[in-house]
Amino acid sequence: MEVKKEEIKKEVNKSFGIRIIKLINGDDIVCTIPADKRQTPDNSPLLRVYRPLQLKYVPSMDEDGFRDYIALVKWTAYSNDELVNIPKDKIMTITSANGDMESSYKNVSKGFVGGETDTLDQSVYTKEKVADEMSSRINEIFNSLTDKDTKH
Repeated sequence: MEVKKEEIKKEVNKSFGIRIIKLINGDDIVCTIPADKRQTPDNSPLLRVYRPLQLKYVPSMDEDGFRDYIALVKWTAYSNDELVNIPKDKIMTITSANGDMESSYKNVSKGFVGGETDTLDQSVYTKEKVADEMSSRINEIFNSLTDKDTKH
């Protein structure tokens, strides 16, 4: 029986969609979970995930006070492996990602292997003008840092 290339491609691309995995150590991992022959058997103590990115919460200060931003970073920073095994007993929950997270994950995971970010679609990010008062304050801070009396 001959299998068409399109059928093979469809089989390889099968997944359970983009998921957020909460690990017992507190890490939140965004990834896809393969649903094809790349996945471990049901009785395996491991779950195989594809292109895992870690959710990092980055605190930031703005005119309204402190605010948390979310960054997606490569979970296995020193490896180019796209498929990673996680022990099932280290997983607390697995949930579906919402539309915004799916979009961010797809955008960031494009540069997964080489760690290249030049190819990322920047149109998903919005630019906001800093209020004049905040801008003046920031300039004051920078000017104070470049004071000529600074000694090294």
